[in-house]
Amino acid sequence: MAICLMAASCGLIYGYQVGVAGGVTQMESFLKKFFPEVLSGMKSAKHDAYCKYNNQLLTAFTSSMYIASSLSSLVASRVTRMVGRQAVMLIGGILFLIGSVINAAAVSIAMLIIGQMLLGFGVGFTTQAAPLYIAETSPARWRGAFTMGYHIFVCTGSVVATVVNYLTNPIPDWGWRISLGIAAVPASIVTVGALFVTDSPSSLVFRGKMDKARTSLQSIRGSGVNIEAELKDMVSTVEAASRNEEGAFKRLRSKGYRPCSVMMVAIPVFFQLTGMVVVFVFAPVLFRTVGFNSQKAILGSAIIYLVTLFAVVISTFVVDRFGRRFLFLVGGISMMLFQVLVSWILAEHLGKHNAVTMTRNYAVAVLVLMCLYTFSLGLSWDSLKWVILSEIHPMDTRSVGQAVSMSISFVISFVQAQVFTTLLCHLKFGIFVFFAGWVLAMTAFIAIFLPETKGVPLEAMQVVWAQHWYWRRFVVQDAKNELDSSG
Repeated sequence: MAICLMAASCGLIYGYQVGVAGGVTQMESFLKKFFPEVLSGMKSAKHDAYCKYNNQLLTAFTSSMYIASSLSSLVASRVTRMVGRQAVMLIGGILFLIGSVINAAAVSIAMLIIGQMLLGFGVGFTTQAAPLYIAETSPARWRGAFTMGYHIFVCTGSVVATVVNYLTNPIPDWGWRISLGIAAVPASIVTVGALFVTDSPSSLVFRGKMDKARTSLQSIRGSGVNIEAELKDMVSTVEAASRNEEGAFKRLRSKGYRPCSVMMVAIPVFFQLTGMVVVFVFAPVLFRTVGFNSQKAILGSAIIYLVTLFAVVISTFVVDRFGRRFLFLVGGISMMLFQVLVSWILAEHLGKHNAVTMTRNYAVAVLVLMCLYTFSLGLSWDSLKWVILSEIHPMDTRSVGQAVSMSISFVISFVQAQVFTTLLCHLKFGIFVFFAGWVLAMTAFIAIFLPETKGVPLEAMQVVWAQHWYWRRFVVQDAKNELDSSG
């Protein structure tokens, strides 16, 4: 359990950076230093309440982290197979540490973006390795809960970042430096922690280190547990994967891997289109838009992150009881409802009669609805994406599949972070209707195409696809073709 918690703590650096960036971008001390035109524009934006933060260079500060994460997650796939999950987590922690120091010392926009990209490289490495590490070391019956531990740390990092922003925001001129610099603390925790854990047994077997794999598995399962049967299954799986190590991308395009390849693309795409960018990146900007001052906007963001953390903790306790599909469906329906209600309030009460903001009661209503939306998101998609993406692949495509999913997710995060303020300016309240439409589509997709995977050992995941009414035509037929060709 301690090993899984250490791996899950990699989520701290991701969560902290997501939480801190959104708050810093609306701090007056930060805007005065790097984006004075945005600060002056806020005072003259009375003609359109939705366009206060529409500045592409400002959004590049946030989005640059995601494009770097996308690139590094693909590189991390190959590095992980070569040196193991533990080494990749260590590399990610070090890169994040360097990036946080550069950000805190920044004197130009270029320096900020370089720091953000180093942070992105660190996030890309750790998000590729940590969920896989947890999935490979946790017992099958508790795998969902353990994998969600990663996301609990992501949420915790965001909460801490928002509290730090709230405390540093009143500090004139250099409060933003403290917020960005404290990212070095979770980076140090991950870096030091990675030095004291063993690599996952599957990864060690994959690299031919059987003695270390046996020792690692025994320490994970406990000294009194007979691990030989599990180790034998692991060796068989890894040997089959090793024979097919090369050409993993090609196999993901083959018929038998069709369910995995579809899910590895669909899950991150749909998650990014839930509207999560509003919550996890631009919540303070949204609250400033509807009328909160800077401190209250950060406080509202802190409430959002606390609600998310609470939802993820609840999801951790129920995911292996009620299953993945149930939470996906309940969360999707609830999210869609609350997004439509937020859109309705904004349409009726923001920007009317030449007012820059809406009245306090309606602004608070937006906060409440966003909390309910966030709870639904945290209970379902925000937690389950890590679980599903880490457990659906066979061993021979697991690293590559995880890397592709993370890369897709980061690319879409980059695009959304870059264009969100422009979309808000042009679509106005309709942006929430836009996201609600995607939530409807993805909920229907889950209901039709995702089988239940709770309690299924990773080595037996192929059976789940073979029993599904749609995917079995690919998996079973591919297995039959292989048998015919070998015969």
